[in-house]
Amino acid sequence: MIYSAVPLLLLAVTLPLVGSPAAQVSQPVSKTGGRTQVRRSKLWMKGQVEGSPQASEPQPALPSPPHRFAWGRRCPWKKCGVSPLSEVSPRALFQGQSQAGGESGQQLNQKSGAGESVLVSVYVQLDFSNQTWPLTLSRTLTPPFASASSPPATLAGLGLTTECNVHHDGCTYCACLPGYQWNASVCSRRRPCRSPRSRGPCGCLVFSPPEAGYCQLLPPAAPASCLPTVPGTLSLNSQVQMPGNTLNLTLVTSHETTNLNWFLRPAGSPRPILLQPGTQVSLTSSPGQAVLSILNISHKWAGEYTCRFEAQGFRWELYQVVKVPLQATDVARLPDQLSISCATSPSFQLSCCLPSTHLVYTASWSPTEGSKASLVNTPGSWCLVLTVQRCPAADTTYTCELQSPGLTPLRVPVSVTIIQDGDATCPEDSSAVAWNVTKAGHVAQAPCPVNRTGVVKRTCGPDGSWEPIHGGCTDAGVLALFHRAWLLRAGQGWPAVEAPQILAELSEQAKVVSSPSDLLALLGTISFLAKVVVDARIQLNRSALEALLKTTDKVLDLDTSSLWTPARAQKPSTGSDLLLAVETLARSLCPQDHPFSFSLQNVRLQTQLLGPSPADYRVSFPTRPPLRAHIPRCSLAPLGRNGTNVSITSLVLRKLDRLLPSSYGQGLGDSVYATPGLVLAISVMAGGQAFDQGEVVMDFGGTGGTPHCVFWDHSLFRGKGGWSDEGCQVQTARASPTTRCVCRHLTAFSVLTSPDTVPENLTLERLSQVGLGASIVALLVCLGVYRLVWRVVVQSKVAYLRHTALLNVVLCLLAADACFLGAPLLPPGPRSPLCLAAAFLCHFLYLATFFWMLAQALMLAHQLLFVFDQLSQCRVLSLMVVLGYVCPMGFAGAALALYLPRGQYLREGACWLSGKGGALYTFVGPVLAIVAVNGLVLAMAVRKLLRPSPSEGPRAERRQALLAVIKALLVLTPIFGLTWGLGLATLLEEVSTVPHYIFTILNTTQGVFILLFGCLMDKKVREALLKRFCRSQSPNSTISLVSYWLQILSSPTKGSDAAVPQPSREETGTARG
Repeated sequence: MIYSAVPLLLLAVTLPLVGSPAAQVSQPVSKTGGRTQVRRSKLWMKGQVEGSPQASEPQPALPSPPHRFAWGRRCPWKKCGVSPLSEVSPRALFQGQSQAGGESGQQLNQKSGAGESVLVSVYVQLDFSNQTWPLTLSRTLTPPFASASSPPATLAGLGLTTECNVHHDGCTYCACLPGYQWNASVCSRRRPCRSPRSRGPCGCLVFSPPEAGYCQLLPPAAPASCLPTVPGTLSLNSQVQMPGNTLNLTLVTSHETTNLNWFLRPAGSPRPILLQPGTQVSLTSSPGQAVLSILNISHKWAGEYTCRFEAQGFRWELYQVVKVPLQATDVARLPDQLSISCATSPSFQLSCCLPSTHLVYTASWSPTEGSKASLVNTPGSWCLVLTVQRCPAADTTYTCELQSPGLTPLRVPVSVTIIQDGDATCPEDSSAVAWNVTKAGHVAQAPCPVNRTGVVKRTCGPDGSWEPIHGGCTDAGVLALFHRAWLLRAGQGWPAVEAPQILAELSEQAKVVSSPSDLLALLGTISFLAKVVVDARIQLNRSALEALLKTTDKVLDLDTSSLWTPARAQKPSTGSDLLLAVETLARSLCPQDHPFSFSLQNVRLQTQLLGPSPADYRVSFPTRPPLRAHIPRCSLAPLGRNGTNVSITSLVLRKLDRLLPSSYGQGLGDSVYATPGLVLAISVMAGGQAFDQGEVVMDFGGTGGTPHCVFWDHSLFRGKGGWSDEGCQVQTARASPTTRCVCRHLTAFSVLTSPDTVPENLTLERLSQVGLGASIVALLVCLGVYRLVWRVVVQSKVAYLRHTALLNVVLCLLAADACFLGAPLLPPGPRSPLCLAAAFLCHFLYLATFFWMLAQALMLAHQLLFVFDQLSQCRVLSLMVVLGYVCPMGFAGAALALYLPRGQYLREGACWLSGKGGALYTFVGPVLAIVAVNGLVLAMAVRKLLRPSPSEGPRAERRQALLAVIKALLVLTPIFGLTWGLGLATLLEEVSTVPHYIFTILNTTQGVFILLFGCLMDKKVREALLKRFCRSQSPNSTISLVSYWLQILSSPTKGSDAAVPQPSREETGTARG
């Protein structure tokens, strides 16, 4: 091994030294010319030793002389380490040599009788010229001993162990000679030479002065053999692996092993690649055995596999070569089809390119008439180019055939279509890429420019016109990084080293992104790296994270129409994948690099490391609109219970919202929303794990319309992602442009606003409050009126049932309006029991109002359809109670039980049913159905009045009997139907403020309408009031008599008098004296 060196020569020898201190020995140095070399040798000596040797303490190495070893000088020993060995057997010899590189001596811990041959090792270092060292070492060496009482010893043998050269930088490059090897501890502490002398493990090491080391003897296979015994065997299930199969390499060891690693040296690779667990690599181990498995193997996994491990104090390497046949998809054809006009292009070329592989392939084209094949070598591949010099007369299929011994031939066809006279063609076009004349219905292909990889294609339409260019060219640098990240994810490489390197290179490659394929490759690289970081549990330093954020900033600034839109068309989850990858990598910062702050136009990052007892976390970003976040102490305290530090990463991304799909979860419906342009991602790490549970409070400024607090759920829509409001609530301060969001989990948040939603309007709020107040007062007045006249107006069965239904309507509506008016005073959200109770009561009471209206309508329908059928008052009243209270309770209870667990029961920021789920439909559906039934009954009543039947009695009697009921329904049903119909319109259409004002006026004044049209316009009620407050009546008054007859006419038949209370003489009154 020759290096440029200074005149210096070193030698290490082994001397028989038992139980004596280290000796200083001088050797003559020849002054003949020549380059200095260093050889560390091992001397074998026999000696007669009197008595048993005593164990000696480790001897320290002697210091180096103060002057440099000069060429041609006589120098003393530089180092002398004593390593006593056991019996002269090879086994005992190996076990005795366990010192770490000769840097210290070792005790002799064995017994030896007098006169026995004892083998000991003394490693010394000599200085002499490389021209004379063989002659010098051939002389008999008699090493002196420090003690005169030491027994005599005779040199029995000499073995060279190490050869060293001194480099011009002062370092010594040392390599082991055959049969010797560096100790494993020496290998781990010294850096290897750039060009190892041997292929073996740890073949050449670099020592800095005044360091020195020596190689040790390997254990032989048998007492009579000089070959070393490798403590293990490496077996392969099959040397030729078919694509798609699973490769299994098994190491069986006979000794305990440590530091076991697997490596792969692909064809053409300058150095082996470390194999780690990944998507295709699986590592398993058990006592005495280790297995490497490669799933779904392809030609990218072909090469020389190395198993490196340490056993018996040495480092060992075992090798196996794996060959994988190529597939048709591994062979690049340019073009894979071709249409050509022999008139314009009489000659053409076809290429068949193969990647480098350990298998030997023979390639040939057929047919070969009128053509010539040539071989072209490219980096990492070679191509067989067929130049067809004579254009064939008819369509021809050319075949590239690849043959390898013992394998089935691989045939790759290329079809060539000849354009005949009269065929429709697309003309030659050289606007951006040179497109030759192409037959209609065929696809033309062209190679990508220099430094770009891929093929661009263009279809010639049936009418002979060119269609848009498809396919794509990818920048070679970006594609190389993509392949590196893919292999790193699969299991090839060292993630802790290569991931930061790839991130640093990505920052530069982001500047050259000019096509959708470039963008997809760049984003794919970031996604692969994020998964590698998570799987390998590695942490990034500041420089790597800065490189990532710079790349993200540039990516978010790329043109949307020319780059992002085509990329999203090819892969809809592109934006979602970028968000997940950046969020994952951003929280992987090393703890020692906290706190860290970084700000660019589209990316802002702030990290903070909290102690085991974290306080409240607050962060703010000077963005437009401004953004603040707060995590209370109660959410962070459980994370630091074990004394672990808590790190929080807050990341704000601008412009990302326009790159995410417009997909919304169930709670948001199918509406179209707008975002403020900011996405806030908060991550909490504790003990190396990410936590996504905890309360976070965020303030988004500058939001207009109706806000919705949302987060990006990557699991929605089959992995494409979408906005969801689950676990998030709005707490908007009145008359404030800031939206406060409270969420129960940690992820990427934003605020959605409905652009067509009517914003908060103080006029509508005041109008609603005034209307509800007036309605409540009117309903209370109505209850007072009924308290005064109830016994008078319910003297007939029909009147009793009608006024009972109306009284329940008044009671339910009064309670509902009061609850609705007080609900805004309660804290909103599902965590507020009062808010939940208010929403449930409003739902139940408003439904009860409409169901009592339905009961009143069904009673009228029965009178219209079944004239002679009398109903029992008790039975009818029971049915009305069931219909008026039990049915609405069922709807309200079902809505609460079904939608509250889903988080879809309450509307954001209000104590009312959510309109984004199905809760609101449990109210709107029954109301619309009741309005429809009431309208149908009203139509039947009007028809009966216009077309009376002769059997139903005089027209005047029938009209008067039905007048009160019809009048009530004629007023109440249209009013209720109109108001709630407009309410539905405001929820669905959201186009104007006019429906909101009309709905507010009519809905909040329902009590006033009931008082006027349902109560005071009833003639019997008015007469009862006049009788109560105006007791002086003329003798000929007929008020009570008219009331009596109205009761009679309210009955369908004359035979119902027994069922009607008879008026007293005071009530009837006569003109008699």
